[in-house]
Amino acid sequence: MESEIATLTETVNDANLWDNPDNARATLQKKSTLEKSLTELRELESEFMNLRELYAIAPDDGDVISAIENLANNAHRAKLVTLFSGPADNDGAFLFIQAGAGGTEAQDWAQMLSRMYSRWAERHGFTIETVEEHAGDTAGIKNVTYRITGLRAYGWLKNEIGVHRLVRISPFNANGKRQTSFASVDVWPDVDDSIEIDINEKDLRIDTYRASGAGGQHVNKTDSAVRITHIPTGVVVTCQNERSQFQNKDMAMKMLRSRLYELELKKREAEENAAKAQQKKIEWGSQIRNYVLYPYQLVKDVRTGVEKTDSAAVLDGDLDDFMLASLQQS
Repeated sequence: MESEIATLTETVNDANLWDNPDNARATLQKKSTLEKSLTELRELESEFMNLRELYAIAPDDGDVISAIENLANNAHRAKLVTLFSGPADNDGAFLFIQAGAGGTEAQDWAQMLSRMYSRWAERHGFTIETVEEHAGDTAGIKNVTYRITGLRAYGWLKNEIGVHRLVRISPFNANGKRQTSFASVDVWPDVDDSIEIDINEKDLRIDTYRASGAGGQHVNKTDSAVRITHIPTGVVVTCQNERSQFQNKDMAMKMLRSRLYELELKKREAEENAAKAQQKKIEWGSQIRNYVLYPYQLVKDVRTGVEKTDSAAVLDGDLDDFMLASLQQS
């Protein structure tokens, strides 16, 4: 981690850093995050050394035992950062919640879920904004799309995709009967636009030739025109309108970077569309978590077996245990 921070520090100190503002901001954010993680690890190490000395002096002291247990939990959570290893895990995320069949009851459940994820995002210091929302006919929401901005937002949320099932006494049922409701959750990464195009000179074939057409005596008498072929992609760009071969080559390289940038954007768009297409295949039978509020209190993840009896805390955003268990399993 220290070597990576050192490399990023060199990049940050580069005079040309802000030539690409988006990339600069991403670099600064990554550096800040790594520095924060390193500081936390050093604090954990320092606390461990202190507690080891205290435990040697007072092994039966309740406060010391409690502090050791707390340190163990914090060390475990610090280790879990390594679980965010997917290609988009460090990106922000789009979160889509859709009410299932069942009218007002299902729409109210969708709104409860939207509040739950909003509170969870706030706990992590993420920024959450509403992209689109459709209100329910009587109460709740039919669906909502959130954009959640922050480091590893997608990594945390990616395993929340699926159907969430609620069992409770419905406040919309005049007979006070127990009712089951469903809502689906979709998540896809918010891929940033800071795409860095690194062109290897070995991947280029550069040809020069005599320009043709209008342009004056100089254009037609020297091999000033330039054709650049990017061998891995087959992209070809040419320029002959500038006065010198150097100027034509410079312009051709700018054109090539632009073309490759466009190709990368299309590639990312295709990957995002593929992810969305996969999410659309979610069916109501694929529930991932049950939230039971009656006749007892229990929230249980179907995939990992993790369960919590404090359903109120879960609905208030206490979701990390569920998410971390899914990350460890995947």
